[in-house]
Amino acid sequence: MNSKQTELPQSLTFTCPHCQTVISIEDFEGQYKVCGVCNYHSRLTWQERLKLTVDEGSFIEFDQTMDSKNPIDFPGYEGKIARLQEECGTREAVVTGKAAIKGSPALIGIMDSRFMMASMGSVVGEKITRIFEYAACNRLPVIVFTASGGARMQEGIFSLMQMAKTSGAVARLGQAGGLYITVLTDPTTGGVTASFASLGDIIIAEPGVLVGFAGKRVIQDTIGQALPENFQTAEFLLDHGFADMLVSRKELREVLSRLLRLHQNTREAS
Repeated sequence: MNSKQTELPQSLTFTCPHCQTVISIEDFEGQYKVCGVCNYHSRLTWQERLKLTVDEGSFIEFDQTMDSKNPIDFPGYEGKIARLQEECGTREAVVTGKAAIKGSPALIGIMDSRFMMASMGSVVGEKITRIFEYAACNRLPVIVFTASGGARMQEGIFSLMQMAKTSGAVARLGQAGGLYITVLTDPTTGGVTASFASLGDIIIAEPGVLVGFAGKRVIQDTIGQALPENFQTAEFLLDHGFADMLVSRKELREVLSRLLRLHQNTREAS
């Protein structure tokens, strides 16, 4: 058969950016959007992440109508936010709420890199802070899926303030004896890495994801040294003690369920 006759239209295929393997979109989505050849974990929307993680029908969203303002009058900011709200199906770069994973209750935060690279503005910081405060008051664990380019420059200092704000909320949950699980997804960088993303009691990373603060080239220029090839990858973090587990996406729901049950049993026993 002529090879041209068997080729699928480009809109129906996925080309892995790492190994260039071409597979059908249907097969790719059936594999949790993970390349079966090189294990590349593609980015997910918040809707896809939610569907793969929580029990069907269990999610109750918090703070749905919370909108960003324009505290430093950045030109065009309101228009960009409005366009992204329509495109992403959410008011901001993080979606938060209460859900269950295989019957175990938890508070969930999911960052979506489509929304201004999930940069942390004042609304993102506020929504993240609120789930930690709710968790501390209601004795519930928290799971946050991080994916961010860092601070949101359109909000200036108001964005940077969210680092201290979210970190303080994580500390209060810890003081209340609560569990916080971070799941690092691609990419987790900048002020998010430097605050709540790195503060989990248990830090899980998907394989191959980019995690860091400043860019690799900036660091090399600053210290005047070449960095390892796998620098700022999940594997590098695991080897150097900055992550606790590397978990493939297809196994993540089961791992989270086990951790939640273990924490629940421990609290009941105490």
